[in-house]
Amino acid sequence: MEVLKSRLIVRARDAEATTAFYRDTLGLAVEREFPGGTVFFLGHGSLEVSGRGETGASPDLVLWLQVRDLAGTLADLKERGLEPVRGAQREPWGLDEAWIADPEGTRIVLVEVPEGHPIRVDTR
Repeated sequence: MEVLKSRLIVRARDAEATTAFYRDTLGLAVEREFPGGTVFFLGHGSLEVSGRGETGASPDLVLWLQVRDLAGTLADLKERGLEPVRGAQREPWGLDEAWIADPEGTRIVLVEVPEGHPIRVDTR
């Protein structure tokens, strides 16, 4: 299988609040908008909020977002009124992680890859 592009689709019970969260609170750039949905840039993939959800978030689905500066990201989000579900900590696998959630309750893991970690690609 050759994957040309990837996208996570969120079917929110409150699409307006969820779209505002990803656009305004997280500050994700809009890739495109269409009647009934918004697609956000998400690194090498996309996140689409469209349609109407019925059940809300699943604890089995986690959105993993790598950021350059976890402490700075958390400070920016706090200024926008968002408190983390779990504050930053170093995990046993060596990544620095904090958890937040969207209005639907979808857990979002914010990850900083520390200098010297084997998966670190960005050398800045």
